[in-house]
Amino acid sequence: MRRTAGAEARAVRLARMQELVEAGGPLPIKQAAQQLDVTEMTIRRDLASAESPLSALGGYVLATTLPGAERYSLDEASDQHAANKRLACERAAGLVQPHDSLFIDCGTTMVHFAEALPPEMPLSVVCYSTNIAQVLSRRPNTQLMLLGGLYHPSSATFFSDEGLQYLARLGVNKAFISAGGIDLERGASCSNFHEVPVKQAAIRSASQSFLIVDESKLGTLRPAFFSPLDAFARIVVGGSPEASLKKQFKDLPLEFARAADA
Repeated sequence: MRRTAGAEARAVRLARMQELVEAGGPLPIKQAAQQLDVTEMTIRRDLASAESPLSALGGYVLATTLPGAERYSLDEASDQHAANKRLACERAAGLVQPHDSLFIDCGTTMVHFAEALPPEMPLSVVCYSTNIAQVLSRRPNTQLMLLGGLYHPSSATFFSDEGLQYLARLGVNKAFISAGGIDLERGASCSNFHEVPVKQAAIRSASQSFLIVDESKLGTLRPAFFSPLDAFARIVVGGSPEASLKKQFKDLPLEFARAADA
């Protein structure tokens, strides 16, 4: 079941409030309502939702840590499961054709994907992270479009409402998305709430969407849900998970990339 328009609007508001809190500290709820052009009750309902990374206290919007949630750091994630990430990305790069228009998501997995693309292949690529843009900027035949906005150092990404609008106008034929967790019932999730509206906008914009993960993400939940699994034409998994875990996902379009396949 796909996310409703109301849930998507809430995700955008939460991402915007998270930006404001990160930039200026505790935010008065009244001011948040004015800036987002909604009622204070709407803000309080957003903050009370299960996926909110923020909380309400004494009339202010505050940052909070979700129980059991791990804070994502690009530096910490860069060395984890690197070989399996590379395997998945090399397999997924085979889905790209000359003159494709792509969206490439953020994260350490997607750096391997950008590096796996054939160097001379002519492409148009939209991204919103500096580490992906750095790789793509060295490709002579790639037209690069970088979405701007407020910079988030933890994932080296940008976010803004204007960036979402630009992405919606562009349209891409293939979106390659990363995830911090894939759960059979709860879908695909990540650690940073500001990434949710960007991922969702890319999936809506693309003719086809592909999910790229390493095997450690199967059966894992992160705090920020962004998509049901049936939104993806293919889910490319690097590594070889246990048979019991693999069996849980047998009805999904999973494709496994193993070292023995190379």
